[in-house]
Amino acid sequence: MKFDVVIIGGGPAGMATASTALASYPKKKIAMIKRESQTLIPCGIPYTLSTLESVESDVMGTKSLEKRGLKVIIDEVKEIDVQSKKIFTESSETIEYDKLVIATGSKPIVPRIPGVELDGVFTVPKDIQQISRMKDALKKMKKVAIVGAGFIGMEMCDEIHKMGKQVTVVEARERVLPIAFDPEFSMEVQKVLEENHIKVLTSTRVKEITGVGHVDGINFESGEHLEVDGVILGIGYHPNSALAKNAGLFIGMTGGIWTDEYMRTSAKDVFAVGDCTEHKEFFSRRPSKLMLASTAAFDARVAGTNLFNVRLIREIKGNIGIFSTSIFGKTLGAAGGTETDAIESGFEVICGNASAVDRHPASVPDASKVQVKLVFSKESGVLLGGQIMGGKSVGEMINVLGVAVQNRMSATELVALQIGTQPLLTASPVVYPIITAALDAYSKMHACDEE
Repeated sequence: MKFDVVIIGGGPAGMATASTALASYPKKKIAMIKRESQTLIPCGIPYTLSTLESVESDVMGTKSLEKRGLKVIIDEVKEIDVQSKKIFTESSETIEYDKLVIATGSKPIVPRIPGVELDGVFTVPKDIQQISRMKDALKKMKKVAIVGAGFIGMEMCDEIHKMGKQVTVVEARERVLPIAFDPEFSMEVQKVLEENHIKVLTSTRVKEITGVGHVDGINFESGEHLEVDGVILGIGYHPNSALAKNAGLFIGMTGGIWTDEYMRTSAKDVFAVGDCTEHKEFFSRRPSKLMLASTAAFDARVAGTNLFNVRLIREIKGNIGIFSTSIFGKTLGAAGGTETDAIESGFEVICGNASAVDRHPASVPDASKVQVKLVFSKESGVLLGGQIMGGKSVGEMINVLGVAVQNRMSATELVALQIGTQPLLTASPVVYPIITAALDAYSKMHACDEE
């Protein structure tokens, strides 16, 4: 078989690449090779435990793309020969390509500690069968420990608690959500967890998972012991780049596939997108392990548009990292770097803060308090990042900050931002939280000028 474009992987990166390529090159023969006929939506995996009716409710289909001409091949790629432009699969098929896109995603990190092989110990893979087995097992458990307090850990915590389980969160760092948010936001999340009867153990390292055949507890490096009958390992993911490495492609410092600005790898006519690639931080340009479906979709649009010629000039030289989550009804969003990140990267910063209600008047039934923190470069006044916490309005409000970071907007420009407001839908125009936080930073900058 031969195709103009072959995409390896059927996750968000692969799907978005296929959609973009079909739109950009409608006359080309495009194929996708994926291991399973049913692929889970990664961001929806935690919600299959309780919020959604079944694991199958989170399946991402390919029918709409197939109607547009995509050929879907259910198989597993075992080798790529970039010299002959051939792909070899487990079913002994040989598939030739003109352009290849690797979108193999990521795999859960499994720590090297005793006991990880015990029954009742799970990672959170993007695999429908494994997630189904985990859900069935959790139904029989009473006490569950979640190791890792990042986004996946926090969302799994919320869902497992809804199942009626006693949940303990274990985090090696000094606070929950330690990478995505600054301390004041982390502390607020920890307070929400504890109010919902979640036991939180920070600055706590796992020494071993105990049990004979099935997990019965965790021993910590401090000497303490926790009795549990289930453990979820949510400590992160690593790029699934082995296929590319074996093909001789250059691998970056973080273990992801190296690409240029147009997602082209070190091999001619081979692209890579999504979690399997190495990204770059937006301002510092340092290698990043950023793994988000939104980032994967951005990669895919760049690659899918530029497969045969550069049509979309990429002026954005790094990845902003825009994301949001909901934990026990509290919504958090982040875009760009935190104050902690900025200082560690050598920036002098000024922060603007604001707190306001996202409806006006505040007596509107679904109104919620919103807290905003904006981080600006002290000298240039350029927005480096922002964090928002509050109700569901945060989910879209953080995208506004993403646009502001992407366009390197300053505090002055944000203060002069023109917005549309409506009592039942938004905060008041007088105290719109993003503008108010920018004004707070603006006033601090000018106070510095006057000193």
